[in-house]
Amino acid sequence: MFAESATQRPELVCPAGTPGGLRTAVEAGADAVYCGFQDASNARNFPGLNFSRKEMEESIGWAHQRGAKVLVALNTFPPAGQMDIWKTATDDAARFGVDAIIVADIGVARYAAKRHPDLRLHLSVQAGAASPEAIRYYCEAFNVRRVVLPRILTVAEIKEVKDEVPCEIEAFVFGNIGMMAEGRCSLTNYVTGISTNMDGVCSPASEVNYSQDQNQVMTASMGGFTMDRFAKGEPAGYPTICKGRYNSPAGKPYYAFEEPVSLNLSMLLPDLIKAGVTAFKIEGRQRSRAYVKAVVSAFREAVDDCLAGREPKLADLVALTEGHKQTEGAFASKKWR
Repeated sequence: MFAESATQRPELVCPAGTPGGLRTAVEAGADAVYCGFQDASNARNFPGLNFSRKEMEESIGWAHQRGAKVLVALNTFPPAGQMDIWKTATDDAARFGVDAIIVADIGVARYAAKRHPDLRLHLSVQAGAASPEAIRYYCEAFNVRRVVLPRILTVAEIKEVKDEVPCEIEAFVFGNIGMMAEGRCSLTNYVTGISTNMDGVCSPASEVNYSQDQNQVMTASMGGFTMDRFAKGEPAGYPTICKGRYNSPAGKPYYAFEEPVSLNLSMLLPDLIKAGVTAFKIEGRQRSRAYVKAVVSAFREAVDDCLAGREPKLADLVALTEGHKQTEGAFASKKWR
């Protein structure tokens, strides 16, 4: 381990799907909370989730009183000629005193940089910028201050990127991990006509259906397509096409794209700190407040232990992972599928 005085203290960036989730995250030790408005400007555009304008303004004030930052996710891509939602969201976030907006679309970045030059910009993982050349472009063109790296780099590669770019680095440490290139998933759009990247909805609840047969086998489908079937007592994965099981030519079910599994980099925290990662990001704006409290508390303690020179006490979070499975993904090895 190493002493906190010898390195930069990384920021713990945590999810908030609701005002209650924001309060839970801050009370559990979040340095910053990211959230979104109740519209297509963010990539978790679900009924009952996200913040009204009044809730956002009040939540920002509440968080600031407690020394926490609020980041607003504007991490979807406006369809041609339909920029107004993203412009309004940018203007409102700036007016409410948000600490930064997280942008994915190059047009949204340009609008924010021109209209609100003092507003801090973070580049979303949805932008898919993984090379120093791509990141430097965003920094030079729009004064991006931080980039959220895609979940495809090893720790050594993260260190190389950090050494070559003029901005802060944010990396995911826990939560969802998918096989699609960030910001390039079209599976939901193909099946339902609703876009993950433009409408902000992956696996819309209105399109997901569960049915059970006489043998208590549960079938999960979306838009009329079967995604998986679960025997009684078998853990069910999140209902997405990319993590579904399908019949092989031999008639045996297999994961065609990706198994249900969650990212957990708790064991790599010391290495990520040494690599110069500015912020650790926890995924989960759709998750419950109980999830937020447990995961944020565990990572708060682990990060503080690392910085104080103590061996981190890593809580067992496998019960909160998808399919009760966890991985270090590409962060540890390129051999990961």
